[in-house]
Amino acid sequence: MAIREEVYGYFIPSVTLIGIGAAKQIPEKIKALGGTKPLIVTDKGITGAGITKEITDLLDGAGMKYVVYDETIPNPTDINVAHGVEAYKKNSCDSLITLGGGSSHDCGKGVGLVVANGGKIQDYEGVDQSTNPMPPYVAVNTTAGTASEMTRFCIITDTARKVKMAIVDWRCTPGIALDDPLLMLGMPPALTAATGMDALTHAVEAYVSTIATPMTDSAAEKAIELIAKHLRPAVANGQDIAAREGMCFAQYLAGMAFNNASLGHVHAMAHQLGGFYDLPHGECNAILLPHVCQFNLIAKVDRFVKIAQLMGENTEGLSPREAAELAITAIKQLSTDVGIPSGLVALGEKYGKKVDAKDIDTMTVNAQKDACGMTNPRAVSDAQVKEIYTAAL
Repeated sequence: MAIREEVYGYFIPSVTLIGIGAAKQIPEKIKALGGTKPLIVTDKGITGAGITKEITDLLDGAGMKYVVYDETIPNPTDINVAHGVEAYKKNSCDSLITLGGGSSHDCGKGVGLVVANGGKIQDYEGVDQSTNPMPPYVAVNTTAGTASEMTRFCIITDTARKVKMAIVDWRCTPGIALDDPLLMLGMPPALTAATGMDALTHAVEAYVSTIATPMTDSAAEKAIELIAKHLRPAVANGQDIAAREGMCFAQYLAGMAFNNASLGHVHAMAHQLGGFYDLPHGECNAILLPHVCQFNLIAKVDRFVKIAQLMGENTEGLSPREAAELAITAIKQLSTDVGIPSGLVALGEKYGKKVDAKDIDTMTVNAQKDACGMTNPRAVSDAQVKEIYTAAL
C-alpha cells in the first residue's frame, strides 16, 4: 500500500510568559538571549500612555542600555521598517524588544529580518524567504488580539503598491513572548473590541482551515470559548483583570492555531482594506468575518456547528445546517455587542475614509494573491470575492 507523506509543522516561541507581573522579567530574558542593548520598537500611543516608560524603568533598574523607536504607525509600512533598521544600526543595538500590539510587533519583526539578512523588507514577502536568524528578540504584548507576539507572521504595507505584504517566516517568530494583563488595563473599549474580534477571526479561520490539525483544533476551540466568555466584560470594564487575563490566554491560543493552520479569505480581504484605506485590521476582520463564514459554511458545516456551541448557542434538535447558521448569528451578535461598525462604509466614516465600491476590483485582484487565502476551506472566484466585499459595504 502506498503511503503519502504528509508532515505538519508547529511553530511557537521557545518561551512564553503569561500572567500578572510577567513584564518584570523583561531585562533578565533579554540577557538570557544574549542581548545587551535592545532597540525597543513601539508607537507614540504606547509611549503617551506611559507603558514605554514602565519598560524602560525596568531596563534602567537592571543597568541595561537601550534605544527607543516609537514611530511605528497602525498598519506599519516599509518606511517604518527602514527607519527602524537605521535606528538599530546607528545605535549599535544587538537585540529587539517589541512593545505594543500587532503594528509594533510587525514593524519590529521587519526590522529584525532586514538587520539579519540585508536588503529591504519587500525581499521577504511570501513564505520563508530569509536565511539568517533574527537578533535576540522579546515581544511584549499590550493588546489581546493579534497574537503577533508569538507568530511567524509579519504584515507590512508597501507604500508604493498600497498593498499589505504577508511575510510568513519561521525565523521571525519571537524568542520569548510575554503577555501581562496589567499592561492592558488602559486599553479603551473600542480597541479592546477590535483586537478581541481579531482574535476570534484567527481562531475561526484556523479552525476551518484546510491544514487544521488536532493540535490547532484544540487551541482554536478553547480560544473561541474564552473569547465568547471574556470579550464582552473586558469591553464593558477595562479594569476587570480576570477578563483581561482571560483574553490574554484566548488571543494567544488563537495565535497558536493560526500560526500553524494559517488563515483564510477574511484576512486575505481585510489586508487589502488596510493597505488601500489604512483602516484598522481588527475591525476590518470583524466586519468581513460573518460574510466569509456564510460563504464557507457549506464546506465545513460540522465545524460551524461546533463554533456555535462553543459560543454558547443551543443547537439541540436542530439540523446540522440550522445549527451551523447559529455560529454566524453568534459572531454577528458579539460584534454588535462590543460596538463594531455595521459595515465597511460605516467603518470608513468612523476614521474619515471613503470606502468606495469602485475600488473593489483592485482589492479583489490583490486579495486573490494574498497567501492567507491559500488555506480557505472553499475555493473563491474573483466574482465571489467581489460579492463578499459588496455585501460587507
